[in-house]
Amino acid sequence: MALEKLFPTTIYRSKPTRAMAKQLVERLVRESYAFREIDSPGKKWSKQNYEGGYTSYSSVTDLPFRSSEFARLKKWIDGEVKKYVRALEIELPDGKLEMATCWINIMGKHCYHAYHLHPLSVISGTFYLQTPPGSGAFKIEDPRIQSFMNTPPRTLSAKRDNRRYLDIQPEPGELLLFESFLKHEVTPNRSSQDRISVSFNYDWIR
Repeated sequence: MALEKLFPTTIYRSKPTRAMAKQLVERLVRESYAFREIDSPGKKWSKQNYEGGYTSYSSVTDLPFRSSEFARLKKWIDGEVKKYVRALEIELPDGKLEMATCWINIMGKHCYHAYHLHPLSVISGTFYLQTPPGSGAFKIEDPRIQSFMNTPPRTLSAKRDNRRYLDIQPEPGELLLFESFLKHEVTPNRSSQDRISVSFNYDWIR
């Protein structure tokens, strides 16, 4: 008997050097709160659409052009995205991938982010700044799920690569990259502390 695993879904996890991560995280946490203070349109949108939290998704999405610290983060992420693209064997004959949007997420208690995907981008991801215990997981869904129809559920003890949903618990200073078609959510923050992250999209610029 032989088992072959076909059509894998590949994500990419990475961390900068410990010294760089510590410095970046500390500075970006401060800047994230500072942006929240001055971003009136973002706070208004978040109050209506992001209960218990703040995101600059609808207002400030060009952070690397506004802050040298976010520019430093982008420069490092650019290099990690290139490694991920090589691993995926993506061909870009008439263009390149560029960070098109970059925004802040500050999730207070009970805040969550419902299932969604990023259909107009190629690579999406998040760099985590603060993930206190109980502050929620990054949950991903098998991208084939719409085709399962009458397929029975998996056992509770199913191996990780046989599950339909997976929880990932990122750490502060960790980068997570995934292809933008992958449906994902952030489960509710049960902690009394904020969960803080920086999310972004890379588009195919031709």
